[in-house]
Order: sequence, then C-alpha cells, then structure tokens
Amino acid sequence: MISRLLSHVPHILFKPVYDLYESYLLDRVKSGRIPRHVAIIMDGNRRWARKLEKPPWYGHLFGSRKLEEILEWCRELDIRTLTVYAFSTENFKRTPEEVNALMNLFEEKFKELLEDERVHKYGIRVNVLGRKELLPENVRKAAEEAEKATRKYGNYTLNIALAYGGRSEIADAVRDIVRDVLAGRIKPEDIDEELIKEYLYYPNMPDPDIVIRTGGEERISNFLLYQIAYSELFFVDVYFPEFRKIDFLRIIREYQKRQRRFGR
Repeated sequence: MISRLLSHVPHILFKPVYDLYESYLLDRVKSGRIPRHVAIIMDGNRRWARKLEKPPWYGHLFGSRKLEEILEWCRELDIRTLTVYAFSTENFKRTPEEVNALMNLFEEKFKELLEDERVHKYGIRVNVLGRKELLPENVRKAAEEAEKATRKYGNYTLNIALAYGGRSEIADAVRDIVRDVLAGRIKPEDIDEELIKEYLYYPNMPDPDIVIRTGGEERISNFLLYQIAYSELFFVDVYFPEFRKIDFLRIIREYQKRQRRFGR
C-alpha cells in the first residue's frame, strides 16, 4: 500500500516518508535470504540523456555514477558479487563519436578504481569479462591494471562485461576446449557442464541469483547466456541513471519471496 501511494506523488515532497519506507525495506531485506550474485544490464542511459536533450555521453556519465551507488548498496547488503553489462560486442556498431566517448569514460573509470580507497579498504576484486583484444590499447591497459591491482582481493567481486557477448564467450570456451583436447590435456568424455565453466571468461564464477534489466526492455541481449539458466529475472521500467535504492530493495525483497526451483 505504501509503495502504491508513493508512486503517485513527487519524491521531493515526501522525502521523509520515502526515507522511512526505504529504511523499512532495508530492514526487511536484511532479515531475509541475501543473493550472492547480482547481475545488471544497465540499459537506458542514452534514452535518459535524450529525454533531457543531452548527448549520449551525458547519460553514460551519469550511468557510471549510478554504478558507484549500486556498489555501495551491494556492500551494505553483503552481496558479494556484482556483474554489470557495460559494453557489448554489438555496441561497436554505434557511431564512432559515441564509441570513442565511451572508451574514454571506461579508461577514466578504471583509473579511478585504482585510486578509490573503498576498493582497497573493502577488498573489491575487479574482473573484466569479454574480448579485451577488441578494446583500444589505452582502455585495455587501464582494465588490466585495475585487474592486476585488485587480484589479491576476495571479499567482493565486481565483474565488468566489456566488449562482451554471451555467444562469443561460449564460442571462445569451445575453441579453447577443442585446443586442449587436441593437445591431450583433456579427454572428450571429460567435457561436462562444470568443465565448460572452467573455460569461461571468469572461470567458475558463481551463477547470478538475480538478473536486473533497467530501461523497460524485456530481453537478455546476449548477456551471460551460459550462467543465467536458473537466475531470477527482473525487468524495471526505469532508465538506469534513475534507478533508485528503493527499486533495488524491492527487487531483492521479491527475490526473497520466490521459491527457486532450478529447473525442477
């Protein structure tokens, strides 16, 4: 009832009530089953910028700031792994201006990660999933430096899917498996679901418990195709820069109410 009432009034007019409801939700969520791994398709940055009559890079900039907020939300709830879809292999088909702006933003954010005291204080490991050879050298170097600097950490994990495609990941894994079979390192009869996981971009990554897509679209868009077979899916009709903590908490609360069957 409270959530329905709040949806019909401006947030700024009822901020104390909003904050009270957020605090209530947070307490309820903390008392329930906390997902180990949340994956997010960060959709809607460009449309949000267009709504404000701004260029695409404006939306991506505010999207990157929203990701920083979400990292804090995950840490507060003790969600240990967050995977975000930052840039797909198909995104290279966008205009050169937008791709260049995004690549510059990625380089800047990877460098900021290196200096962010929270990363080192809380032990956040950064992994970049995708075909990194497709990235410009400066972005690839910044990504690899962030990975190297956080490799020793294991409290939390931030996976950034960059130059990523789910089908590409599976194709690359198959190629590597065939190579090792031909080299005699594994036998064909050794190949099963668990072995395939060892050949994915992040070997043996725990499967996401939850996949969230913002932006109002209801599709997976080639994201973690192998890993999300039994994930709980949530589609949110809000652009990513506008995604609120209360939206996040509602999703976690709904997840806690679901009975996961894992295909049974």
